[in-house]
This record gives sequence, C-alpha cells and structure tokens, in this order.
Amino acid sequence: MAKNINGRKRQEHKQIALERIELLFSEARDMFGKNKALAKRYVALARELSMKYKVPIPSNLKRQFCKHCGNYLMPSVNVRVRTRNGKIVYYCLDCKHFTRFPYLREQKAKRKMKIKVKISK
Repeated sequence: MAKNINGRKRQEHKQIALERIELLFSEARDMFGKNKALAKRYVALARELSMKYKVPIPSNLKRQFCKHCGNYLMPSVNVRVRTRNGKIVYYCLDCKHFTRFPYLREQKAKRKMKIKVKISK
C-alpha cells in the first residue's frame, strides 16, 4: 500500500474499511433470521477488515458479536443480557461464554454524587 503525503491514502483506506465494517454488521443483522451461518461469516469478515487495516470496531458494534465463537448476537434469541455488579453481562447461549461491559452511565452518576458530597463538606 503506497503512502501519499501525510498518510492521506492510508487514511482513505481506513475510512473505507470502517464503512464496510458497518455495512457488514447491518447485513449480518438482516440475515440473522434467515441464515445464522451467513451472519456469522459477515461478522468474521468485518473482524478481518478491522485487523487488516487497524481500524477499531465501533463500540456499539462490539457488543453485537461473541468474542469467543464469533456469532452475531441477538438478545433473547442466542444471548442472555443481565446487569450485575455495575456491569452488563452478555451470556452467549451457543458457546456458553460470557462477556462483561461496564455500565458507564451509572458509574458516572455515582462519581458525580461523590464529588458533590466532598464539595459540600
């Protein structure tokens, strides 16, 4: 891959890769009800693009696939979603593994309350 002045060409490739990743996830969502294997393939292609061009998968899309088995996750179909100890727990019903994500909104509210209490004292 040739590099143009200021890495412009490389930046264009990253932008195209990010658009394709988003497109592949939307296709996976549409295809999930019809063909789960094809939805899994779309997720795999999106992850390969992300690694090849060193583009992070957007945070809203990271929660839509299992990090262990690579399946596209649809709540109440093949994933159980729970909150526990300030975290959201995604339990994949296909591979029986779980992923935890911090529940940031609640944590930020708690921090603000602690800061207000310290200031008022």
